[in-house]
Amino acid sequence: MITLGYDIGSSFIKASALDTATGIILATAVSPVRELGIESPRAGWAEQHPDLWWQHFKKVTQALLSYPDVENSAIKAIGIAYQMHGLVTVDEHMKPLRPSIIWCDSRASFFGERALEDIGPKKIMNSLLNSPGNFTASKLKWVKEYEPNTFSKTRKFMLPGDYIALKLTGHATTTPSGLSEGILWDYEKERLANFLLDYYELDSSMIPEIVPNFSRGLKISTKTAVALGLPQDTLISYRAGDQPNNAFSLNVLQPGEVAATAGTSGVVYGVSDTKMTDDKSRINTFLHVNHTSQKPRYGVLMCLNGTGILYSWLRNQMASGMSYEQLNEKAGKIPPGAEGVMIFPFGNGAERILGNRHPGASFHHMDFNRHTLGHIVRAAQEGIVFSLQYGMDIMQSGGTRIKTIRVGKGNMFLSPVFRETLATLAGASIEMFDTDGAAGAARGAAVGAGYYQSFEEAFHTLEKQKTVYPDKKSQHIVKEAYQKWKHMLNQNINQ
Repeated sequence: MITLGYDIGSSFIKASALDTATGIILATAVSPVRELGIESPRAGWAEQHPDLWWQHFKKVTQALLSYPDVENSAIKAIGIAYQMHGLVTVDEHMKPLRPSIIWCDSRASFFGERALEDIGPKKIMNSLLNSPGNFTASKLKWVKEYEPNTFSKTRKFMLPGDYIALKLTGHATTTPSGLSEGILWDYEKERLANFLLDYYELDSSMIPEIVPNFSRGLKISTKTAVALGLPQDTLISYRAGDQPNNAFSLNVLQPGEVAATAGTSGVVYGVSDTKMTDDKSRINTFLHVNHTSQKPRYGVLMCLNGTGILYSWLRNQMASGMSYEQLNEKAGKIPPGAEGVMIFPFGNGAERILGNRHPGASFHHMDFNRHTLGHIVRAAQEGIVFSLQYGMDIMQSGGTRIKTIRVGKGNMFLSPVFRETLATLAGASIEMFDTDGAAGAARGAAVGAGYYQSFEEAFHTLEKQKTVYPDKKSQHIVKEAYQKWKHMLNQNINQ
């Protein structure tokens, strides 16, 4: 039997086909060849049209089906991972009414901040564990206030992965973990946060039907099955946001386990069995994919918006024609600390770890007589690592212990400088696995469809590829560079 996994990112749509009997990934595909664009009509805005994701979803599906080992009749289930926190609004015909306001868009922050003040921090933190901030609920409130014509036509609103499930099944559905990502879940009552909907004057009928993360209840529609060339009994059996799914793909399911990713954004995600809050909402807590009332599992997340997007900007604007591998080689020739060059990667929207401030990206201490492209590349990678460590410091102050970090073998972790600097600064070993979000979603689909009877069975073939340990020789230099970087950051954001 074969299951398909999709990762609906803001840079690429990725897909994998999994042979459930052997645990082997039979085929992978990605579209487009270069990163998807993000439209920014105004400063702090970020949008993508949902049908752009669907267009590339179809392309990667056809690519998978072109592999000889991916036998059409053997495909039984689909899993979906997706970029978190986005807003998709659809009309009565389930057609998108506007581009999606995606995860790094900060236009709705005001509404979230006002909700926190009006409802009261105690109620908000006890019930939601997070400030509404610029998450999905607040984004819909923005549409209501600033685009009333669009809002009046809105029949359902959903997350990006919910939209893909809608296109596959013809039915609007969402999940408890998805609602928690949108800050729409009441953790005290274990249900939809009706009090926040009432405050925002949003009708609960706009919420899609709630289904479990792992479920056998949804099937692909006949029309879509024919259009995609998939069997008509294919289940849509798993759905999760990209960061909970990244943790799942690395078998990070139990309290104390930690996963990280460094794609367009950078995330460190730890699992806890207790509710955790940060009074400044610099870190966030969501329902993990395996959460139940009997065995609570919460994902404690810190997110850095400006990660891979800084690296791709640097390559496109300053190193045209060079590959990421070549840039990584240049970074490796520069000593730790980049001989004084500092880069702050905050150019992709308001940063939660900075209290939703948006200071912008900046370069410091450049010397035109000494510094080269290699220095800039090294400083960029170090600036991303320093920002992640800044967030991990907050996580650890709240009780999260970080001794080992599991990561997929991809994105920024392909750079030796990046992964070695992170391990050294964090004082944690980094375990690398040959997996990604699409492969994880395929395993999730197999669990949801019942082909795997346990998580242990789903991950029995997942093997560690490499372990990166802290470098004691460079530890002093790296920590000193971080302290200087953090001092300048605190000076800038506290002005």
